Amino acid sequence: MLSNTLNTNELKNAAGAEVEFDHQESDARHRVFKAIPENPAFPHLLSVNHQEVGVGIKRVRRSNVRIDKTVVSGVDNTTPVPISAYTVVSIPVGALVNMTEVTNVLAELQSFISTTGAGTTVLFDGSGNGAKCLLGGSL
Repeated sequence: MLSNTLNTNELKNAAGAEVEFDHQESDARHRVFKAIPENPAFPHLLSVNHQEVGVGIKRVRRSNVRIDKTVVSGVDNTTPVPISAYTVVSIPVGALVNMTEVTNVLAELQSFISTTGAGTTVLFDGSGNGAKCLLGGSL
C-alpha cells in the first residue's frame, strides 16, 4: 500500500534529485498523485491502476504505473505539451502460485531500461540501454 505522500526518495528525476508527490484521488483500483508543488497549468501526475478480467486459471490482472507531465514546448516556448511514460504488467494471476517469474520479468525490464548491461549501477540520466532506445526511437 502506497502512503498518501511520496516524499522520501521514492521518485527521482534524471539528475537523481527527489521529486515529491501527494495523493490527489483514488477509488478501489486506481490512485493518482500530483507533484509537490503543483502547477495546475502544467500537471505532473503519477497514477497506479489495476484491472482484472477472466475467472479461474484464465484470470489476468493488468497493472499500470504511469507518469504524465505537461511541459512548455522547446520549439515555440508557449505551447503546453504532454509527456507520458508508463509500465504495464500483465499477470496471469489465476494460473500462478507465486510471483517469482513475474518479479524476474519486471526486474529484467527495469535493468534493461536503467543499466548499461554489465553494469549494476542504476542510471537515472537516460543512459541505460533501454532508456536510449525509448528516448531515441532506436532498436
